[in-house]
Amino acid sequence: MSIKRTGSAVWQGGIKDGKGTVSTASGALQELPYSFSTRFEGEQGTNPEELIGAAHAGCFSMALSKILGDSDLKAERLETTAEVSLNQVEGGFAIESIHLTLKAKVPGADAATVEELAGKAKAGCPVSKLFNATITLDVQTVD
Repeated sequence: MSIKRTGSAVWQGGIKDGKGTVSTASGALQELPYSFSTRFEGEQGTNPEELIGAAHAGCFSMALSKILGDSDLKAERLETTAEVSLNQVEGGFAIESIHLTLKAKVPGADAATVEELAGKAKAGCPVSKLFNATITLDVQTVD
């Protein structure tokens, strides 16, 4: 089975004076603007790294939900943040690490169980498998 999803980008101009938009086939993103300044200078707007972070957080949360279900557990709430680190390296830039932070409310599960299962989700989620980056994880259970 192969599932294909499409995202697209349009860029016009040079690297510093140019502007672009990103879109998804589903319409969830429609010509969302991005630029050099939104990516490298902290200007308000999106950038590829935050979109990767959102995709990774979403994938991880779904993977953990499945793994919890396999253990007869069901999350009341999984709140995941993925911090993507874009670093200047020799020859340009590279995403060298992603740090996941999870706040989990899982009735019937102790903190050690949630942490163990979250580790399995981190390793097994398809987006995690995509990256050649160090991916770390902090887990916090809440009552």
